[in-house]
Amino acid sequence: MSPTIPTTQKAVVFETNGGPLEYKDIPVPKPKSNELLINVKYSGVCHTDLHAWKGDWPLDNKLPLVGGHEGAGVVVAYGENVTGWEIGDYAGIKWLNGSCLNCEYCIQGAESSCAKADLSGFTHDGSFQQYATADATQAARIPKEADLAEVAPILCAGITVYKALKTADLRIGQWVAISGAGGGLGSLAVQYAKALGLRVLGIDGGADKGEFVKSLGAEVFVDFTKTKDVVAEVQKLTNGGPHGVINVSVSPHAINQSVQYVRTLGKVVLVGLPSGAVVNSDVFWHVLKSIEIKGSYVGNREDSAEAIDLFTRGLVKAPIKVIGLSELAKVYEQMEAGAIIGRYVVDTSK
Repeated sequence: MSPTIPTTQKAVVFETNGGPLEYKDIPVPKPKSNELLINVKYSGVCHTDLHAWKGDWPLDNKLPLVGGHEGAGVVVAYGENVTGWEIGDYAGIKWLNGSCLNCEYCIQGAESSCAKADLSGFTHDGSFQQYATADATQAARIPKEADLAEVAPILCAGITVYKALKTADLRIGQWVAISGAGGGLGSLAVQYAKALGLRVLGIDGGADKGEFVKSLGAEVFVDFTKTKDVVAEVQKLTNGGPHGVINVSVSPHAINQSVQYVRTLGKVVLVGLPSGAVVNSDVFWHVLKSIEIKGSYVGNREDSAEAIDLFTRGLVKAPIKVIGLSELAKVYEQMEAGAIIGRYVVDTSK
């Protein structure tokens, strides 16, 4: 029996970049022939959502816009061309809502680099609403045993850091530094790194974040607010520098430090997107140390399935705080202040 679908729903919408975040009634969207309609129960809140609202990036987003791209919920309807999904299945709305599947990037598994990529909460209304649409090919399959509130952050933060760790191409027992380890992405990166058999050094500011990061499995922690020479301290604690660095921090200074403290032959992976940031690497030492600087942009369908599997098996837990969707603006305020430990998740029913 098909569920009853209302004609209107609650959502958070903004009409202009940086404008008011309005919690109001809007129409429930109709799924296109290739789309699912998902009753979003919970959505994670990502730093990207803040950037999209403020218009920080040199890309045009849809306006008016419903943000959000970590939506976990239940399939309640789908278009006539959709196969492989059933009413009642658990599904996830990811940053990559859809792509062409035919270009040179899509056919090698880099769908997020597709020139025609449709992005949830950016070019496509996202998960800060009770009902949202998603391309059936790209929607994440969530096992029925999963907790929808806890799995929500995996749909962007988890997939993103898992893919970044794969991009670093590290071996079991090697050191990885997580810059920004106490935040939403960093807290998951620490756990995925441990699950992959890596030794983890966390970097962030504050004793509370240090305790939190160590509780997740970091072997050592560097507090940049108390450490005079972060580069020297990281190299000392890892006996020559980490073999890889995952930069989820939005501090340009932290990113540039990572290029200095990474080990010879090491890999620096860029994930966080601070507005206007530039990486500075001394060419002499870059060549002599033969280091690599790589960008890592979300993940493909395989990365998504693997990241969700590690979560479902209990190897990764999302440290979350759940609040009502109507309180989204308060989360953005805390994000801008750098005061969030872990990840906020909004309950769309509140």
